[in-house]
Amino acid sequence: MLNLKTSLAVLLLCLTTGTVVSDSTADKKTFRLKDAEQRPAATLDDVEWLVGSWVGTAFGQRFEEVWNPASAGSMVGMFKLYGDEGVDFYELLLLIEEEGSLALRVKHFTSDFVAWEEKEDYVSFPLVRIDPDAIHFSGLSFYRIDDDTIEGYIVMRSESGVREEPLLYRRTAPRSGKPRN
Repeated sequence: MLNLKTSLAVLLLCLTTGTVVSDSTADKKTFRLKDAEQRPAATLDDVEWLVGSWVGTAFGQRFEEVWNPASAGSMVGMFKLYGDEGVDFYELLLLIEEEGSLALRVKHFTSDFVAWEEKEDYVSFPLVRIDPDAIHFSGLSFYRIDDDTIEGYIVMRSESGVREEPLLYRRTAPRSGKPRN
């Protein structure tokens, strides 16, 4: 069986090469942008409900995630996955407006803060669909259950096939407003 880091590395390879298979059938929680599809119009205002500090569970471990309010055309986030043995990995997250839509860029780091991707590389999740209470990037979806709860799903590929891995978010502090200029 693949370990978590290997599974995530395989996922990243699949996402960057466009080989992740996840259709929008009723039992699926994630979507995939097909090459011929046009990305939907969206702005950072559409996803401001992500702003804040979150904790949760994923991959059998705990995580912390923080999203800053939008400023200068982007939202910045940080993610840390950890367990009883310490930190498994970190992510720096950049949510940007791009070509009239949104894209999520992610850079991964080991527990020693060594980048998984090459210096100039990152994983990009283009927006596939947006609803009032859901954001669907290619292979990654967030569903707002209420102001303090989000269910997330990420497509993972392993030796046993493709599956959607759930992430459960709980807000830890009230949302802050937009930053002052």
